[in-house]
Amino acid sequence: MFFSRQLILFSVLLPGIASAAVDVVATSSSTGMLVREIAGDHARLSILAPPDRDLHLLQVRPSMMRSLRGADLVTALGADLEVGWLPVAIQQAANPKIMPGRSGYFEAAAQVRLLDVGQQANRALGDVHPVGNPHINMDPQRMATVGLALAERLAELDPGNAADYRARAAAFRAKVEGRMPDWQARANGSPGVVSYHVDMAYLLDRFKVPSLGMLEPVPGVPPTAAHIKELTSSLQGRRGVILFTTYQSERAPEAVARELGWPTVRLPLEAPLDADGDAYLNHMDRWVNALAEGK
Repeated sequence: MFFSRQLILFSVLLPGIASAAVDVVATSSSTGMLVREIAGDHARLSILAPPDRDLHLLQVRPSMMRSLRGADLVTALGADLEVGWLPVAIQQAANPKIMPGRSGYFEAAAQVRLLDVGQQANRALGDVHPVGNPHINMDPQRMATVGLALAERLAELDPGNAADYRARAAAFRAKVEGRMPDWQARANGSPGVVSYHVDMAYLLDRFKVPSLGMLEPVPGVPPTAAHIKELTSSLQGRRGVILFTTYQSERAPEAVARELGWPTVRLPLEAPLDADGDAYLNHMDRWVNALAEGK
């Protein structure tokens, strides 16, 4: 069931809120998941966007500024994914602790190697990110690495609980590594994926699944009839699966699926709003299953 179209602020009180040491604001449920998994009852968590929203396209709301104004730490996916609204929200919140470059500002993408680095910053080429593809939440191993870095940032802000943050981050990394062999076995043999946007790049790269094309002619530009015709012509006689997410229209995916006889899978890009590490891994389990649909 989809959320209301009205953007609201989601506040999630972690267990033991009376003793919470750090007030954290996450831009999305992906980084919120890491906060919940690693900080446990040492943090108060607010999440700015529900998981059915495109983080490129949010608008600044007064509720965002209210939450950011009292934050000790803001966690973003980064790589310019939230550039259209987060810098304005932070500036208007007038909280010096969370300004970029301060210890209260944390970008997940800055902690890992990114794909698609160095693209030309030209809006004629679509929704490009010159610093790299920001959708790292689709790679569990990168998220585990981000978790280790987040533990260090939390330890800096709250030294008294440093050992707990580090232990919880290490435990999350172990959970991810424990899932990887089964995930890779299930993904092996996938003939490939057509995706709507470049948001599947990390998923495909991690599990060595071929990318067969995108429904968008260039990132961020809606599918056109000419592009869909060209794409389907190039894929005739092949097998594959079409993947897209909940805020993307089903019209183009279903048209291509009818033409090629391929399955489609539509799943949320983000983990559930209340996800902890286990719920995130179950979320990724569904995406790995989707990779195998075209076998």
